[in-house]
Amino acid sequence: MKVLLHMCCGPCAVYPAEVLSIEHDVTGLFYNPNIHPYTEYKKRLETAQTYAEKAGIRLIVIDDYKLDEFLRNAAFRESQRCMMCYADRLERTASAAKKGQFDAFTTTLLVSPFQKHDLIRRIGEDAGKKYGVPFLYKDFREGFKEGVEKSKQLELYRQPYCGCIYSERDRYIPKRKGDSISI
Repeated sequence: MKVLLHMCCGPCAVYPAEVLSIEHDVTGLFYNPNIHPYTEYKKRLETAQTYAEKAGIRLIVIDDYKLDEFLRNAAFRESQRCMMCYADRLERTASAAKKGQFDAFTTTLLVSPFQKHDLIRRIGEDAGKKYGVPFLYKDFREGFKEGVEKSKQLELYRQPYCGCIYSERDRYIPKRKGDSISI
């Protein structure tokens, strides 16, 4: 089965790509217009390319950095930003999967214990129905630590936050008592 794997970055792809490659023909897809700043976006793109080359998997790059659009959509809806971000990336992946005649698609977001798996699954399944390509849900969290260790061994750049300007803020600005920051 041909599977299109949305890759948010190289390190997060390590475990899912290895597991999926056992039974499937895996192609990666890099599409992440949410990442801020642009220098971080470029580092993650380069790392995804480096990992794909080392792992011997094909990588499709949709180098469409639409930060302004992401920010316009997230402004005043910050508590819903993850839902919006997942939907954008998974819809684009589903569309690419249909165009490329893949049998299914999935995402490396499912390896992170910090992501909202139920929401990712629902959005992925909805995108799959819309484009006629099944969303392959697999809970990769069991391999999170293993993927971290292997990415270190491969000397891949490891980012310290999810990607958007809000996750960068949440990572580096300490919460004050009474603050309500939603991730």
